[in-house]
Amino acid sequence: MTGTSKIIVLTDLHLRAGGKTIIGLDPTARFEAAYGAALADHGDAAALVIMGDLTHSGRAEEFAILRDTLKTCPLPVLLMLGNHDDRPVFRAAFPDHPATRAGHVQQIMDLPHHRLITLDSHEASPDPVHSGALCDARLSWLDEALAGAGDRMPLVFVHHPPFETGLPGMDAIRLMNGGDLLDRLRPTGAHLFCGHIHRTISGQAGGVPFTMFKSTCHQAPLDLHDPDCTLSTAEPGAYGLLWLTPDGVVAHSEDVGLDMTAISATDALPEA
Repeated sequence: MTGTSKIIVLTDLHLRAGGKTIIGLDPTARFEAAYGAALADHGDAAALVIMGDLTHSGRAEEFAILRDTLKTCPLPVLLMLGNHDDRPVFRAAFPDHPATRAGHVQQIMDLPHHRLITLDSHEASPDPVHSGALCDARLSWLDEALAGAGDRMPLVFVHHPPFETGLPGMDAIRLMNGGDLLDRLRPTGAHLFCGHIHRTISGQAGGVPFTMFKSTCHQAPLDLHDPDCTLSTAEPGAYGLLWLTPDGVVAHSEDVGLDMTAISATDALPEA
């Protein structure tokens, strides 16, 4: 279709060094599998967006795994920070990656019919803090990014969802000032993309349509009662694919590690 393009989206890599695992899964191997599958099938994409929790502990050796893997990436890469990351350590590992004047890892990429806007919802603290926030500086930058979109549809990416999902453990560590984000996006026709939850979820919040993608590593169960935000399952990792058209965006999610061979089912069609 004329005027279409694609964006590959990965999220919640949780890379660990030294062969360390998460619920028995190797996050590096799972990231490499999802990244490799996405590039193999969609190497003609316009960009790769990775929506935060690049690492599990924010350590230099974890960021080094990602940096070394992406050295040969043929696509423009837009990296984001999540609650498990560390902004100064990230910027030391990726000194040339775009950031705002205030040092937040946010950037813009313009395509013919869309403007990609990535946000930095990471909150630094001496103690582990897994909720996110967007301070006045980050929100002012977003205001300018949205105002400059012109006729392009804004596609806005943030690690922490600015709304509740019904999963109590994760809702307790969402974007704490989510209303500030939703209020800005509502009049713009933007589509919002989030990570953090480790599930494929879609819907509308405060008049803003949203999509979430699974982690490349471990996933969250559909448990609407348990307040434990660390509950995880060994479901397959996945990548997201955005199919952009002049009229909007379609979001696909593709599991990795299963037998995905396509087989015609014509023998199951009803007889004439």
